[in-house]
Amino acid sequence: MSRKIKSTIIFGVGLLSAIPAWSQNDIKDDDFNPVNTGVTTLSITPDARGSGMGNLGAATDPDVNAQFWNPSKYAFAYSTGGLALSYTPWLRKIVNDIFLADLTGYYKIGSGDNQAISASFRYFSLGEVTMGYGDTGLDGLQTINPYEFAFDVGYSRKLSEKFSMGVVLRYILSDLSYEDSYSGDTNTAASAFSADISGYYVTYPMVGRSECQFAWGFDISNIGTKVSYDHGQNYAFLPTNLRLGAQFMFPLADYNTLSIGLDLNKLLVPTMPRQKDYDMETIEGQIAYEEAKEKWETMSPITGIFKSFSDAPGGFKEELEEISVSIGGEYAYNQQFFGRLGYNYEAASKGGRSYFTFGAGFSLNVVRLDASYMLATAQSSPLDQTLRFTLTFDLDGLKDLLGKRRR
Repeated sequence: MSRKIKSTIIFGVGLLSAIPAWSQNDIKDDDFNPVNTGVTTLSITPDARGSGMGNLGAATDPDVNAQFWNPSKYAFAYSTGGLALSYTPWLRKIVNDIFLADLTGYYKIGSGDNQAISASFRYFSLGEVTMGYGDTGLDGLQTINPYEFAFDVGYSRKLSEKFSMGVVLRYILSDLSYEDSYSGDTNTAASAFSADISGYYVTYPMVGRSECQFAWGFDISNIGTKVSYDHGQNYAFLPTNLRLGAQFMFPLADYNTLSIGLDLNKLLVPTMPRQKDYDMETIEGQIAYEEAKEKWETMSPITGIFKSFSDAPGGFKEELEEISVSIGGEYAYNQQFFGRLGYNYEAASKGGRSYFTFGAGFSLNVVRLDASYMLATAQSSPLDQTLRFTLTFDLDGLKDLLGKRRR
């Protein structure tokens, strides 16, 4: 296989995992140790509301896009149903044909307004890639259109007046396939199945004379099988993630509310062994490294989840560095105009993807339009100036509109 093909496939498979390395200007190579996974696009925030608040949503007020953040919130949704379409031009400072599109919806079912079904479809396009073959990379040309998508369905239910839980089942396909007729090498599409489990608690405490809202939630996403792009010779873990969050909402005046939220995220993926952590100049060190590598490669995803809490080479300090923090707020006027801002922090040793976010939204009875903007703390970050747009349709608002027209 030519070097050109190798570099192309590495770019395709590791597109997002390579991004952190570009922002590690202030950290030594020995300390840089991000958690590596496959199908990293599953971790990209799809909607403009959550991204406008620093990428948080585990405990925010229920909306149509809860499928990504915490699907158990649908059981507490105010509307009978809704549909949202989101679009994100990805890495637009580098290329202009990579994007993420997401379609999400939910519908309340049964009597008592205490359960809901939901579904989403997300499609990530890597654009058009032209590859050459042979030693020079010019002996032949092949154009491929790599992409990844995920389709999932979920169910959520109130277990009490204040607490609900939800589950989601997901099918994932990552198609980076190609065929090198020159060398006979091939790369296949990878598929996987995963599940999410989540919970949401909400209460309404009185602060002074004002009724406020306090909520907390959790979501464990992408618990599933591994993926392989080379006929099962090598496997990668899915980006299994634990998200914990809390939010406090309080009224400022008539028709004015302010919400403040906090999310903590940790990838539940074991750390890949590194040669520099072993004495590779000795036979004992080489054997120990090979044994650790084989153990990592054959480790089951469930075992990896528990292992991920205690396997960082730097001990407890590095385990804490694997937790990313999102903090943000949302101002709402009469549930028609929204202003948002937030901050996301990730330790430099785990990628350094830290940035400020800003967002705004405008809602009518039927339609709501949201937009967000990301400003990275590192000017060299390819994530800088990322835009997101979300268009939401409310089922109750649509019913009211159609009812007025009939009358």
